[in-house]
Amino acid sequence: MTTLATYLQIANNQSKWQAMTAKSPDVATQTQYFEDNIGKVTSIDEFMKNSRLFNYAMTAFGLGSMTYAKGLMQKVLEGGVSSNSALANTISSANIKAFAQAFDFAANGETTTTSSTLVDNVVSRYTEQALETSQGQQNPGVQLALYFQQHAPDLTSAYGILADSNILTVVQTALGISSSTSSQSIDTQYRLLSSKVNVDDFKDPKKLQQFIARFAAQYDYNNGGDANSQSSLLSTLFDTSGSGSSFGLDSSLLLNMQGMKFGYF
Repeated sequence: MTTLATYLQIANNQSKWQAMTAKSPDVATQTQYFEDNIGKVTSIDEFMKNSRLFNYAMTAFGLGSMTYAKGLMQKVLEGGVSSNSALANTISSANIKAFAQAFDFAANGETTTTSSTLVDNVVSRYTEQALETSQGQQNPGVQLALYFQQHAPDLTSAYGILADSNILTVVQTALGISSSTSSQSIDTQYRLLSSKVNVDDFKDPKKLQQFIARFAAQYDYNNGGDANSQSSLLSTLFDTSGSGSSFGLDSSLLLNMQGMKFGYF
């Protein structure tokens, strides 16, 4: 199956796939521990010292590769999010800011972890991360597409694209931008992306899915898909006129060409 077909199977039945992921033994065990014990935590120090809870929460917010950085994350939590100068607001990471907003001990003190909203939010995020990771083991393109679907609507400018390596990879792939441009200055990259992408389009579900479809087709083409069919697909369906924010893809036509109708669009 193509990257797009696999992505759409999941995206069109997101709740079912998340439910299946939540029931997998490893995810269920870790989630049960989090739900049973997070409410007992009353301070940042207690949270940081319980590696199992801390690692679960970090993974939920896409920070699993940073679980070693406890010193940094402690400073993030201690600073809260209310001040513009708070570390969470000055670090160029939407995931770290979201983590600090969820575990806002600076504002809520020992009641921070007693909120059912917090628990539901973290568990949902953890399950989504587990789903993306499991799909990524089979096809990294699907993992990137699912990640983009979740996070792209929250972008407010092209700087947000540059601050998230996964989102940047999707955008560069979809638009045929060389990854070598990442060595250019931030301002140069910002101007390039701003000329090609209107991030507000990602708040429109139809335009979001059009862009993901473009990424998926290009990803398969870049990674060993049938060169002739993929090239024809791209040239037929994608706007190559350089018209900027118009993604130029008829997603229903793409699905019909692949012989699949998931009813997603």
